[in-house]
Amino acid sequence: MKLYGHPASTCTRKVLCTLAEKGEAHEFIIVDITKGEQKSPEHLARQPFGVVPAIDDDGFALYESRAIIRYLDATRGGAALTPSSVKARAQMDQWLSVEQSYFSPAAMKAVLEIWYSSMSGREPDKSVIQAGLDGTKRSLDVLDAALKGSEYLVGTFSLADIAFAPYLQYLQDMGIDANVKERANVAAWWTRVSSRPSWQKAIGKH
Repeated sequence: MKLYGHPASTCTRKVLCTLAEKGEAHEFIIVDITKGEQKSPEHLARQPFGVVPAIDDDGFALYESRAIIRYLDATRGGAALTPSSVKARAQMDQWLSVEQSYFSPAAMKAVLEIWYSSMSGREPDKSVIQAGLDGTKRSLDVLDAALKGSEYLVGTFSLADIAFAPYLQYLQDMGIDANVKERANVAAWWTRVSSRPSWQKAIGKH
């Protein structure tokens, strides 16, 4: 299986983590997003929206990280990352939706303001960063309540936990994770998720 992506990409990291959890060998082909290679005709043929990642599984092409990680869990061995019960599976899908709709857009608003300002040599706009961080608070409150007495979002480690991980990692790496640290259940959950060998491998530290 070929994975086209970039090691710094949040969505590529979801796929890398899932592959590591499943113990799946793959060929990682770098699409250099810092050079705009994701917009090349070659990559647009794989991913028509010009982002990463995309996979080629023996001729089966697929893009969009959440679709890819679902596909990998359904087709590869290793520990299941999707609950077996219908209700728990629905809860996992709920958290995947919460991440995509409410949490990651706000988190990335703050992250990308720091990223792009650094790349362009300008001072980051603190009001943009604060607006992004403020936008994460409601999601983190909901997560904190849900994680009370539970190690992971649906009891056992699942695709839902993987989906949140890249954004929490960047908040931590950029030193703007106070909202995470202030919520004890979220902070403990993030420690569990981020210490997993699969996540450490996804970010190139294991």
